[in-house]
Amino acid sequence: MAMRVESHGIPRLRIARRRAPALCSGAALVALLVALFTPAAALSQEGYGLKIFRVESGLYPFVQVYFRTFDAEMEPLVNLNELNIGVMVKGRAYDPVKAQYRISSIRDRNEAVRTVLVIDSSGSMAGPACDEARRAAARFIDSKRPQDQVAILAISDSKDGHDVISNFERDAGALGRRLADIKCDAKTSRLYDAIAAALKMSGMVSQGKSAAGETDYIVSNSIVVMSNGRDEGSAVTRDDLSTRISSLAVPIPIYAIAASKDSTNFKNLEALSKNSFGKYYDVGETLSRMQKVIEGIQNIQLSDYVVVLRSYVPVDGEEHPMKLGVEYPSRSGKMTYEATKFEALEAPPIPAVKEKLAVLNQLIPALPDNNPYMGAGAATK
Repeated sequence: MAMRVESHGIPRLRIARRRAPALCSGAALVALLVALFTPAAALSQEGYGLKIFRVESGLYPFVQVYFRTFDAEMEPLVNLNELNIGVMVKGRAYDPVKAQYRISSIRDRNEAVRTVLVIDSSGSMAGPACDEARRAAARFIDSKRPQDQVAILAISDSKDGHDVISNFERDAGALGRRLADIKCDAKTSRLYDAIAAALKMSGMVSQGKSAAGETDYIVSNSIVVMSNGRDEGSAVTRDDLSTRISSLAVPIPIYAIAASKDSTNFKNLEALSKNSFGKYYDVGETLSRMQKVIEGIQNIQLSDYVVVLRSYVPVDGEEHPMKLGVEYPSRSGKMTYEATKFEALEAPPIPAVKEKLAVLNQLIPALPDNNPYMGAGAATK
């Protein structure tokens, strides 16, 4: 049975009480321990990887780790469960049999994701390409979850090179009405300026902050660009954009849909997508594919995962190293992991936080011996 708990300024959890994972065999546990020490790269030899984009310890001793998985085609790994996950804290591996961590998909949680739709409404996109871009944007808006936010930018002949058709908005009806006003008649295409503006919008309220209240806990930002890749007269260059993207502490993926019978400028979109941890889609003249591509982008956004673990590091106000690993497929014996840190901070003694801690304590009960690790020995400072 699912339990929904909300509080101001704290990530909202939708937690289902589940049985602990089935016991692994001794051989499987040894294989998992060995796998945790296997060196990893952005894309492992097994053809997949993961990227941690947020760590939240506001409900300590519970730590929430948000991460994205991807295969060689930048598609998410599906149906991960606790048996696919390895956790290390301060160099020590958690024993999965002790059930001290849980995994869930963003799709099944209450946190919101935000997306900026950048529509190339220059004259070079006039006709079927413009019509299909609007239809694809409408499909994205109609398919989003109620809590998710969308903003719309359209290229124009204004002094900034773009118009803000809509700021971040949850109301699909309002977004749809504003989208209908877009016409592809701009005389120039300052594509890079529009994408730079989308990056700025995404950073106006950083991930993990509330834009308008407790219903707007933002866990990730993305940009979707529908264009032929042509840029004329932007104040920023493609290299400028790439530098900004590379310097971001938290990735903002750019999903670029290249649509035109002329592919001359598609490389611009491809470069920005690959540099931003996003994905590039070449639909060319097959414009009807755009709506299918949009569905795939939404699937990627909602296929991020969250691992909630109980930490046994004493509260000391310090940062502590940890690693999160993914074994895919299950029981393959090879794990790709990424390092991060969490803070051991005492949770504030307010009623809303206490309620959420009570839920988590039921989900992940404390061990009598305070030892979540493989082998003997309890947690130490």
